[in-house]
Amino acid sequence: MKKTFSLTVMALLAVSLVMPVILATSVGTPTPIDVTIEDFPPMVWMCDDRVVSDDNVQPGRISPGQDEMLERINNYAFEGESIHWTVLVMDKNKIDQNIDVFATIGQDQGEGNDIEVNCKRVGCGSLSTDEFLSCNARILEEEIDYCNEDLMDVFECTLTVETPESMYGEYWITVEADDGDESGTMDENEFWFLNPEIRLSVDGALSFEDVRPGATAYSDTLLVGNDADDGSGVLMDMFISGTDFYDSSSVGTRCSDLGNGPTNALALEAFRYFATSGAYSTSTDFENDDQDLDASTLRDRDAEGYVNIQYSNHWDKAMYDEAEIIQAGGTDGWTPAPIGGPGNSLFYYPANVLAPGAEQALTFKLDLPEPCNGDFDTGAIYFWGEAI
Repeated sequence: MKKTFSLTVMALLAVSLVMPVILATSVGTPTPIDVTIEDFPPMVWMCDDRVVSDDNVQPGRISPGQDEMLERINNYAFEGESIHWTVLVMDKNKIDQNIDVFATIGQDQGEGNDIEVNCKRVGCGSLSTDEFLSCNARILEEEIDYCNEDLMDVFECTLTVETPESMYGEYWITVEADDGDESGTMDENEFWFLNPEIRLSVDGALSFEDVRPGATAYSDTLLVGNDADDGSGVLMDMFISGTDFYDSSSVGTRCSDLGNGPTNALALEAFRYFATSGAYSTSTDFENDDQDLDASTLRDRDAEGYVNIQYSNHWDKAMYDEAEIIQAGGTDGWTPAPIGGPGNSLFYYPANVLAPGAEQALTFKLDLPEPCNGDFDTGAIYFWGEAI
């Protein structure tokens, strides 16, 4: 038995020398893997929180300092005024602290303009569900209905207009995000004329020659216009005021002060004006006058449609609602155009607002008192234009 067993083993060994060996743990040939990650450009969406705010220097007719500018309807802004956006930013590569979000300003639409201000990260929790949906975030056909903090964040951006030395002219303005590799902007690029020059033009001279005491005289017609920068779109609300007049030669000037006795002044009350602008004129003037601001002169239109002039040699809030050149215009020719929503009693008169290049025509009337003597060459009638 041992011999047989031994032969058997030998036979097996012999077989093993010529049979291949197959092991379960042998090493196979490796297959290469090449995975590249898309450089996802940040996506920026503007949410429903865009506000243009006034400066804190001079309040307007409607907007007090640093408040929302309800009256600004054209694309111009002045030093100290600001534009505020709330934006949602998504980056599928990273939304960490290294991502930069900023407002840019430059000559070209889109990415790459000069950075003016960095935006403040305020977090996804700063938006309610409705506010988030107002961002209308989507990637092609995919709508995004919640703020994924791993991929998104919310930023507040405020760009304040600087002085004309650094910001003057027409610019594209937008919000841009940059993650170090890629950048993207919100779709809503804006086009602004910053710090436009505002000027009034007066074409003609106001003179009355050889007027007989007790008589009425009329001047040539003057043109008062909005001479702001071309292309700026600056709308001007127009006003008029004046002072009494005096004789600079001091030669015994004397003029009746409209029933109050003789004086050396020709009272402003002796002058009135008739103004036209488009389809409207002072013949339909509203005669609105805010006596709480200035009780010295009550706005009045006479039978010819000529309006008296308010006293003032400087600009102040009392000019509103009593010193407009023309108080007229509106949807039916009589109703002033409201600005600021229902319940807001403040308004502009459309016939009193001039676009760049537009003019109002004014003819003045002098009812010279009797008796009156002198050459009244000192004093002034002022025209004012406020950019709205």
